[in-house]
Amino acid sequence: MHGEQMAEDFPVVSLDDEARQAVELLASRRLPGLIVTRPDGSPYAVLPASQVVRFLVPSYVQDDPSLARVIDESLADRVADKLAGMTVRKLLPDEPSEIPVVNHDDTILEIAAIMARLRCPLVVVTRDHEIIGAITASRLLELAITPH
Repeated sequence: MHGEQMAEDFPVVSLDDEARQAVELLASRRLPGLIVTRPDGSPYAVLPASQVVRFLVPSYVQDDPSLARVIDESLADRVADKLAGMTVRKLLPDEPSEIPVVNHDDTILEIAAIMARLRCPLVVVTRDHEIIGAITASRLLELAITPH
């Protein structure tokens, strides 16, 4: 089985799209992440949902989670405040990481190796530098345990 057969349609957002809409998409579809593209439609990054959560939680609370109990602020308030007028670009880490891109003809083991090495919940599947879909970690595991 190759990447093209495993790939599923997957939501794509641009670097300049509104961050709030991207987060709503992550939440409403319960996605492990989103594919982020450059303005020309080529893959730029994968934005894991965990990165968005990290962005929303103040660093001092990440360092000392017990502080969360004494802060008089809900996460919902924080989402509204932090995402107002912000683009997807601001949700991404400052240091760009390697893009988890696989080719349409890569094998399941090649895809699993990239996913494992980059610790990413999904990989982008391309053919001739165009996005044809994505493979999530749960989809890859489902295919791995299904007898062929």
